[in-house]
Amino acid sequence: MRTTVTHAEGRDFTRGLRAFFEYGDLGIAGATEGRFGAHVIRAIPGEHPQPQWHLHELEFQMVWVVRGWVRFEYEDIGEVTLTAGTSVLQPPRVRHREIAHSDDLELVEITSPAQFETRLVDGPG
Repeated sequence: MRTTVTHAEGRDFTRGLRAFFEYGDLGIAGATEGRFGAHVIRAIPGEHPQPQWHLHELEFQMVWVVRGWVRFEYEDIGEVTLTAGTSVLQPPRVRHREIAHSDDLELVEITSPAQFETRLVDGPG
């Protein structure tokens, strides 16, 4: 592991797991040999999700909203709206779906490991 600094100025954003978001890598995966990952994720204005139940095969996932809002539904707690300053710890393999988000949404996501599988699943019954 090594000390790693990234700056907002000049950060590259690319499309990733979700087509309606772009992802800015914070360098954590490289610094931890993939044990952890962290991204700034921001909405692409005008592009919105088609809600699909899914889960992530990982050990840790935390989201902190920097700007805007996002509405999720979780199998264990139901629907929740996250606004700027709100965080959520998503337990491993919890079924969830994103319902909607603001065009100005920006959030930070931290995961372990950095690379993980996402599977579409049936919603809670």
